Amino acid sequence: MANMALKKVPMPEQDPNVRNRNFEEVAQGYTEEMAVEEATRCLNCKNKPCVSGCPVNVHIPEFIAKVAARDFAGAYAEIALTNSLPAICGRVCPQENQCEGKCVRGIKGEPVGIGRLERFVADWQMANGTSKVEKPASNGHKVAVVGAGPAGLTCAGDLAKMGYEVTVFEAFHAAGGVLIYGIPEFRLPKDIVAKEVGTLKEMGVKIETDMVIGKVDSVDELFEQGYEAVFIGSGAGLPSFMHIEGEDLLGVYSANEYLTRINLMKAYRDGYDTPIAKSKAVAVVGGGNVAMDAARCAKRMGAETVYIVYRRSMDELPARAEEVHHAKEEGIIFKLLNNPVKILGDENGRVCAIECIEMELGEPDASGRRRPLPKEGSNFTLDVDTVIMAIGTSPNPLIRSTTTGLEANKHGCLVADEKGATTKEGVFAGGDAVTGAATVILAMGAGKTAAQSIDEYIKSKQ
Repeated sequence: MANMALKKVPMPEQDPNVRNRNFEEVAQGYTEEMAVEEATRCLNCKNKPCVSGCPVNVHIPEFIAKVAARDFAGAYAEIALTNSLPAICGRVCPQENQCEGKCVRGIKGEPVGIGRLERFVADWQMANGTSKVEKPASNGHKVAVVGAGPAGLTCAGDLAKMGYEVTVFEAFHAAGGVLIYGIPEFRLPKDIVAKEVGTLKEMGVKIETDMVIGKVDSVDELFEQGYEAVFIGSGAGLPSFMHIEGEDLLGVYSANEYLTRINLMKAYRDGYDTPIAKSKAVAVVGGGNVAMDAARCAKRMGAETVYIVYRRSMDELPARAEEVHHAKEEGIIFKLLNNPVKILGDENGRVCAIECIEMELGEPDASGRRRPLPKEGSNFTLDVDTVIMAIGTSPNPLIRSTTTGLEANKHGCLVADEKGATTKEGVFAGGDAVTGAATVILAMGAGKTAAQSIDEYIKSKQ
């Protein structure tokens, strides 16, 4: 009989006043007993609405049933049929808007903790699994993947399972993309990412780092080297700015740069020489998950006061509810319905304050959210020494500008159809390079779709 408790089994977490000074993981994971108890809340619905909400179609009721039966190895095998990065998805996917958002248990209570269970299973496998991943037999065909982020790694993993010889070309010195340069250690430990990447390598995926495609080699040159198809999953790493006065002052960062210095370049560790501002008061402009990450990192890096400055209200805030909740617990101050108009500097050209104006919400705009309008005469200043812009990113133009026949839209995103095919034959693309900044799991879904399309494309040429 199903466990009809209305609430999820609580996730153990670090105390907010302890964790906001360290980079250890906030959520500490279920024990076996907690996982089994939560798994018994699943009704094992015949029509599986939760699966329809998962971009990579994880066999959710099936793996949860195995958790309930304490067959954790079997649960992992079930997840691995469709998901190459379960430990990552269990931590950073917006389950509340996807699989859990479709769970029928959410109608009269909280949905089943699908993400928490996926994380438990993946972590259990890493700690207890003994079977080595077998490399599939080669089918003799070569595919290149540009970018070792969520889309690229998923595409590479799925192609490797089909027998393709896959090489991933990564611009940075480590594989993972946004998983290692963007998402902080306290949300996604980097050793977890390394282990997931290691599994792909055991399957035969080759990863070449420090390879900036468009500089070292072009996409056209990859074809000349014998690759029969190319997948572009290079993400959206070009930061956006507001173009207001003072953005060129010392102490103004893009969120990408700030988070990359901390996460990939280990500025949070005492033994690393990575330079980064030692801030006392920080204003983070934006309201998405990246803004929450930057604000929470700033607090951990020693800032006494950290503001989130966002031009809409809490109802329109795009960040995950869990991340907002954690940020509030950790002492982040939310300055909602406010928008920066100027960054002020001292005599040395360093940030000393940010001037904002109060906003009010008007009619909905093209995004469906109510348009923020300035309230005349409501300007005020916040005394800060660091400003972090977290207002969005777009794809780097390098690849499209060095590839013949590859079209992009007005936002700089590559044009691709629903199967991932671009305007250049043999080139496929997915993730943020196509959609602009989005979620990890949507990028993974695009990588999975493209892998299937690449398989069909290469077979059609035989």
